[in-house]
Amino acid sequence: MTVIARIINSVPHRSADDTWTKIVSLLARDQNSAAYRELLSIAGIAGSLIARESMTEPLVVFGSGPRVRIRCLYNEDAISGDGASEGALPTNPTSGDWNMSLPCPKEDLTWVSKALVKKSSRITAREMGTAVDDEVRESSAQSVITIDKEAFLNL
Repeated sequence: MTVIARIINSVPHRSADDTWTKIVSLLARDQNSAAYRELLSIAGIAGSLIARESMTEPLVVFGSGPRVRIRCLYNEDAISGDGASEGALPTNPTSGDWNMSLPCPKEDLTWVSKALVKKSSRITAREMGTAVDDEVRESSAQSVITIDKEAFLNL
């Protein structure tokens, strides 16, 4: 699996809302796309998670292309910008079939999950410290091939 990572300067370098806008511009270059509108529709929820410094763990976009992980720098790290990598992505991760998993503090997971389901079927939240649950989606998207061993060996 190919993984592309970006690290975004956040609070106090940028506000939480401006940080989300930067992330959206990386993930959905076409401002007229459905993905761009969908990502903007969760700006309040994402901004809240950014303000809570949840994005010290990566948000993950996965689906038809390479997996994209984006996390944020905060405080002095965000001011200095050391370690940030905010360059454009080589591919458009929100074209085709895509999903996103946002890291969320355990105490906020219930309300964040309920709020996200009202806005998007592609974007979910996971408890901070847990892995992205995409194995089911990836395996269901793969074709199952069976080989008749007898026929194969009987050339």
